[in-house]
Amino acid sequence: MIITDTHTHLYSEAFDEDRDQMMQRALEAGITRLFVPAIDSNYTNSMLELQTNYPEHVFLMMGLHPTHVKDNYKDELQHVEEMLSTHKFYAVGEVGIDLYWDKSTLAIQQEAFRHQIKLAKQHKLPIVIHCREAFDEVFEILEEEKSEELFGIFHCFTGSLEQAHQAILYNMKLGIGGVATFKNGKIDQFLNKIDLKHIVLETDSPYLAPKPYRGKRNESSYIIKVLEKLSDIYEVSEQKIAEITTENSKAVFGV
Repeated sequence: MIITDTHTHLYSEAFDEDRDQMMQRALEAGITRLFVPAIDSNYTNSMLELQTNYPEHVFLMMGLHPTHVKDNYKDELQHVEEMLSTHKFYAVGEVGIDLYWDKSTLAIQQEAFRHQIKLAKQHKLPIVIHCREAFDEVFEILEEEKSEELFGIFHCFTGSLEQAHQAILYNMKLGIGGVATFKNGKIDQFLNKIDLKHIVLETDSPYLAPKPYRGKRNESSYIIKVLEKLSDIYEVSEQKIAEITTENSKAVFGV
């Protein structure tokens, strides 16, 4: 079966010692489609190198991560624009608002988010949203920008059932990862009320490793544990979960 990891930071320094082995473990487990979000310009060369090394399996996004929206954010957004104009990318991401680490940058985070949504529409690409302690703020901008051209993935969805339905109304799939396996993750309690056609799988590696690896470095091969959990939640086979979520990822990314 073909399994898709729609969100994995393969270029992370956490993999510098064993990146090729980590990739091999993923490919051997059937995870053959890996979508890689951007953070800022410091990682662009590493991302392009990954794509060169794994051209059939690695698909890149371009964007400015909300926690990296700093004083130089306009320069970073210019870099995003230039890259989108000169290279092939499959989404604008990850973008959004994060109020967990720094509330003082809310205004420029909002500006950067709006700007990148417009870039996504211009290039006819999906967006991949990062939202941490900022559902109201993210939804406010999605409401302003909503249109048939706006679609994508609500990465690492950890909201309520009501917030899940709201995200879906904005043409967003829900990115489900290791949190679904946590005892205190909560989304496992209502996920089966969300049609599988709205779900994609992700790891967010090297972060948010699923049980039984929680607290350790995450990697794309561990998405199998998320697949197993969703199979239990939805009471359908792992094969079916893999098929539906991969088809959903194709609908978003166009590949």
